[in-house]
Amino acid sequence: MTVRITGVDVHDVRFPTAAAGDGSDAINKGDYSATYVEVTTDAGVTGSGLTFTNGRGNEITCAAVEALAHHVTGRTVEEIAADQVTFWRSITADVQLRWLGPEKGVIHMAAGALVNAVWDLRARLAGKPMWRYLAELSADEIVASIDFRHISDALTPGEARELLEKNAIGYADRLAELERNGFPAYTTSVGWLGYPDAKVRDLTRQAVTDGWTAVKMKVGGPLEDDVRRARIIREELPPGALLMMDANQVWDVDQAIAAMERLAPYDPYWIEEPTHADDVLGHARIARAVSPVRVATGEVAANRVIFKQLLQAGAIQVCQVDACRVGGVNEVLAILLLAAKFGVPVCPHAGGVGLCEYVQHLAIFDYLRAGRSLEGRMIEYVDHLHEHFTDPVTVVEGRYRLPEKPGYSVEMKPASIAEFRFPDGPAWR
Repeated sequence: MTVRITGVDVHDVRFPTAAAGDGSDAINKGDYSATYVEVTTDAGVTGSGLTFTNGRGNEITCAAVEALAHHVTGRTVEEIAADQVTFWRSITADVQLRWLGPEKGVIHMAAGALVNAVWDLRARLAGKPMWRYLAELSADEIVASIDFRHISDALTPGEARELLEKNAIGYADRLAELERNGFPAYTTSVGWLGYPDAKVRDLTRQAVTDGWTAVKMKVGGPLEDDVRRARIIREELPPGALLMMDANQVWDVDQAIAAMERLAPYDPYWIEEPTHADDVLGHARIARAVSPVRVATGEVAANRVIFKQLLQAGAIQVCQVDACRVGGVNEVLAILLLAAKFGVPVCPHAGGVGLCEYVQHLAIFDYLRAGRSLEGRMIEYVDHLHEHFTDPVTVVEGRYRLPEKPGYSVEMKPASIAEFRFPDGPAWR
C-alpha cells in the first residue's frame, strides 16, 4: 500500500512557564513553546513533529515550516524512504531558503520539525516506537539516511557502516538490560536559576527521596550565588551522587575557567555550555583548563558540522545533541555516529516541550546500535509539561522506561493545542 502525504498543519503552542521561573537560566527566561507540526496522509495516519522555542519568535518558526511544507506535501512515504538524502536536502538545502541558514537557526529548526514528523509517520505505519524502528534498520539503511556531505573528512559511509555492524553484536543483551532496568537519567528540576535557596534545598531533598543520583543546577549568575547554591545542593546529595552545572553560554572563555576554579570544590561532573555555542576553540581551551571536569555542549549546536569540529578539537567530553535544533532524525544519526567514532558519550539535551519524549528514543538507539555503552550516558529529565502528550515519558527511580507505543512520542493532545494555542487559546486570552 502506497501512503501519500496530503498536507502539513502547523500550530503555534505556548505554555506560560516564565512566571514561575521554570526553565530559567543565566540567559533564558521565557514561555516554553512548540512549533507543532502534523503531517496528514491519505491513509488516515498522521505524523507529529515539533521544534522547541522559548516564546516570542515561535511564530517565525511556524512561518518557516509553512515555507518548507511544499517539499513534503504530495510525496509518498515510500519514495521518501527510498532516497533519504535527496529528501533531506530538498528541505535543508532549498535553493532559496538555504540562504537564511545555511543549516542553522530558525530555518533549520523548522526543517527538523518537518523531518521528525515524517519519521514519526514512518514509525507509526510500521507499528513501532521510534527507538525500535531505528534500531531494527540494517546498517545499510541507516547509512543511506545520512548526508555525509561536509563530514566525510571525519566519518565516511564505510566507517559508519562498519561501526554499526560491529556494534550490533550484543544487541539482544543490551535490549534486555534496558527492558529490565530502564535508561539512566538525571534531573534538572532542582536547580533553575530563578528558584530561591529554600526551594532548591527542598527540591534536592525530594529528588534524593525519589531515587535520583544525578542532578543538574544552573550557574552563570553572580558567582557567590552560584557557589552558595552549589553548596546547598551538595549538602543534600548523598556521597557519590553526580552534580552537573550549566552556564547556558553566559561566560567568556577566561571567565568560565575562573568560575570553574571556584566551583570545583563541589565536584561538578561536567560544566555545560561554558561559553558561546559556536566557539569550538574556546570550548577546547576550557576543556584543557578545567579537566578532570568534563565539558558538555550541544543543545544549540546547529548542525553535524559544528559537532564534527567539537569532536575533532577534543573540545567536548559529553555530546548533548538536541532532537530538534538540528535537522531531525537524519542529522541526529550522523551526530550519534560521529560521537561513537570519537568515543564521546551522548547525553541528549532535554527539558523544554516534548524534548524528553523525543530524546529517550535517540539515547536508546545510541546504546543499542552506536555507542554500545551506558558508561557516562544519561538522559536529561525535566518535570514539566509531559501531561500534554498522548505518550508521555515514564521515569521510575531516576531511569527512563522504554516507550512502547508506535511513533516518536510527541503527539500532542488536541485539548492542549486548543488551550495553549497562541494568541487565541484560552490560556492567552
